[in-house]
Amino acid sequence: MMGKLTARQRSQLPTCYYEGYLEIRCFKDKTSRKLWTCLCGNTLFFFNEKRDTDYIEKVDLRGFVSITDDSSPDRNLDAARLNLQLKEENIRFTAPNAESRELWKGYIRSVVELAVPPSINLLPGQIQMLKETVEKEEARTNNPSPPVVINNAAPASLQGDRPACYHNVTRLEAELLLEREAERGNMLLRPGSTGSYFAVTTRQHLEGSVIRHYLVTPNHTGGFLIDVDNPVLCATLHGVIDYLVEKTDKVLTPLIFEETYEKNISFICKDSENGESSLQQALTSLGPPSASHKKVEEKEKEMNRLSAAQLQQLHNEAPKKAIMPPVPAPRRLLPSPSRIHRDQKMRPTDPQGQIPLAAISELKLKFGPISES
Repeated sequence: MMGKLTARQRSQLPTCYYEGYLEIRCFKDKTSRKLWTCLCGNTLFFFNEKRDTDYIEKVDLRGFVSITDDSSPDRNLDAARLNLQLKEENIRFTAPNAESRELWKGYIRSVVELAVPPSINLLPGQIQMLKETVEKEEARTNNPSPPVVINNAAPASLQGDRPACYHNVTRLEAELLLEREAERGNMLLRPGSTGSYFAVTTRQHLEGSVIRHYLVTPNHTGGFLIDVDNPVLCATLHGVIDYLVEKTDKVLTPLIFEETYEKNISFICKDSENGESSLQQALTSLGPPSASHKKVEEKEKEMNRLSAAQLQQLHNEAPKKAIMPPVPAPRRLLPSPSRIHRDQKMRPTDPQGQIPLAAISELKLKFGPISES
């Protein structure tokens, strides 16, 4: 039976074996609710959101009867329904896709029956995870221990060997991220649900979204295995991504967020005349600042550190040059009138010292004949 919220928080719950979003609908409910669901021990805990610390409801699986597929049609073609039959009620779940439904069935049956279901459609690596879950649940029921906090981060020994398309997101978050950033890439590497594995999530489009998840497990002799029907061994996580890109003829593209940087130094400057602000670009040189420029900057810094009294002292100690009186410009002497008159007398009228005949004729025409006295 679905139980209501108690005082225990997520950190106080038993070990979480599997988690993800499920749409839940009880027999008495008219509409379904999408809740973050965690399989902790032999109990399902439901949260409004993944980051919530307090669960709102829970289902104790000790009254488990069966869990089966529900083939009724759904508007979401990718959705996969399943029915959880308990002794006192029947709960209907809707998983995001068929693979997620198969995993929920496998984990729930493994925890309740303490054995991996014989007829389960999962990959070898996923079946191995179910075996580990059975071992953990047996140890928990036989030797109750303090709750274990699940950490979805990658192992510390592998933190330095992550490709650029690694994103620390959950299974559902990876699907949403690839959908939102479809133009940047369609493949990413993420941590596994237990923290000791990795997973590659891809998203492509073929009459709708086609999402695939590939389990990547550390190999005990070194490297990583892509856990498919014919497991592929790669030396590093970079090799895993390179292998998938190469084998798909580069159809799969890693989702990488490249940071952009400015190519020019710019600043906002305010015009002192009209008060308008505008974006300006600083003038930059190819080489480092020149030595003279550095000296000027150092001198300015030194002057700024000096006090007013020290500046006055430096001014007084500076050598002073003797100030010479201004030299007047040389005067230009004009010739005296007596000298001008003397020069005119000394200037000859003609080579013989006589008045030219042409001048005499012109005077006669103007004044008439001149009589001789």
